[in-house]
Amino acid sequence: MADNKGNIFKRLGKRISDVFAELKRVTWPTGEKLAKTAAVVLLVIVFFAVYLTLIGNGGRWILDKVGFYDVVETTATMPTEAAPAETTAAVAETVEETESSAEG
Repeated sequence: MADNKGNIFKRLGKRISDVFAELKRVTWPTGEKLAKTAAVVLLVIVFFAVYLTLIGNGGRWILDKVGFYDVVETTATMPTEAAPAETTAAVAETVEETESSAEG
């Protein structure tokens, strides 16, 4: 590091004066140059916004045509009408098996 000696306020003041001296040496753009650069930046932003939108919508269109978004319905394999007594007995057997395996 450069000069670490002296009062902190003197060092801080020197740094600030160095910043201002450097800012005076900067070549600032004219208003016309600034407007042209801003226009180019905005055009590039608009171009890429349109481009990325087209890519996204095109990809969605392709996936839609391939059938990627189709909803597939599945059928249930469980019996539709089980007697309450049968269901209760099956649950009781499952509970007994679980308890016996937990003890073992």
